[in-house]
Amino acid sequence: MRCPKCGCQNDKVIDSRASREGATIRRRRECEACTNRFTTYEEIERGCLVVVKRDGRREDFSREKLLVGIRKACQKRPVTPKAIEDLVDKIVNAVSDSYEREVPGDVLGKHVMDGLRLVDEVAYVRFASVYRQFQEATDFVSEVRKLEGTHDNP
Repeated sequence: MRCPKCGCQNDKVIDSRASREGATIRRRRECEACTNRFTTYEEIERGCLVVVKRDGRREDFSREKLLVGIRKACQKRPVTPKAIEDLVDKIVNAVSDSYEREVPGDVLGKHVMDGLRLVDEVAYVRFASVYRQFQEATDFVSEVRKLEGTHDNP
């Protein structure tokens, strides 16, 4: 690991602990040249997963792209960064456990919508409007009515 301050490659680990419910390991390091302390995170590298888009295109699965999309849906909503990270972790784990090489984009979208519905209903409708390509205001009204129906029938 290269020191972010001086670039030296010699360091020592001074503390290691599990992070994010054991999904990553947080390591506290100290550079042997300049004694700068820095933190690194280690996580399991999963096999390459490809998302099959609606039009048949294939694109490498990106946790970061998933995170950005969910953050946009939750923008200016009372959703904590931890809740967003937890949702992304849950989706990545579910998809990785169910699919080895290719995951249909609609499956991924459904996981996001199901998760957002539980986290924040406004974020859910925002995401649904993009994912389902709403064209008119009636599309929004229809989606909100579906949400109201889920509250009426527990």
